[in-house]
Amino acid sequence: MADDDPIDQSRRKYVRGPLEQEHLDADAIVQFQQWFEEACEHIEIEPNAMTLATVDGNGAPAVRIVLLKFFDRDGFLFFTNLESRKAVHIENNREVALLFWWPELQRQIEINGVAERISSVEAAKYFVTRPRGSQLGAWVSHQSHVLTSRKALEMKLDEMKRKFANRKVPLPSFWGGFRVVPRAIEFWQGQPDRLHDRFQYVREGEGWRIQRLAP
Repeated sequence: MADDDPIDQSRRKYVRGPLEQEHLDADAIVQFQQWFEEACEHIEIEPNAMTLATVDGNGAPAVRIVLLKFFDRDGFLFFTNLESRKAVHIENNREVALLFWWPELQRQIEINGVAERISSVEAAKYFVTRPRGSQLGAWVSHQSHVLTSRKALEMKLDEMKRKFANRKVPLPSFWGGFRVVPRAIEFWQGQPDRLHDRFQYVREGEGWRIQRLAP
């Protein structure tokens, strides 16, 4: 490798304080909320961005970035076109993984669980809060399918603008959300010499078992 190799030059030291079990809440969701609130304070652009990993019917994995829109003790919620690649994968295999990466805090959170489709009533409650442009966009894009040109997309948008002119944009039947019900949640804090602190919460009944993992 050359001395000026850009990958080698991108290496950064992890200098934040250690993470100990006594620093953690006994409840994984409470701990997530604490770290998420810190991320919202320190990260300027979309701290709610998360990687979603799914598997297709042949066992091939796929990943993409989606946005967390809500979370509580029941799980972590995101929205999508229900005919998209990710939605088709979930219909065939509900096992998914989520990953938050916050480099400014030298932290990541990995969530493993089962994705459940939410009701159309829940989806509609969120849909009405979206900007009108995003509502129209949900009608326009046949997500993950082949598109002949950008012009075709723009023409479809113009059509939807005319169709819903002077009235509310309704929820498309092919648009909704999924709730990822967590089975395990890992909290990762970067440390010097790559000896990172990792704690995994594993669901046990109504509570959680916490265990330290090797870096």
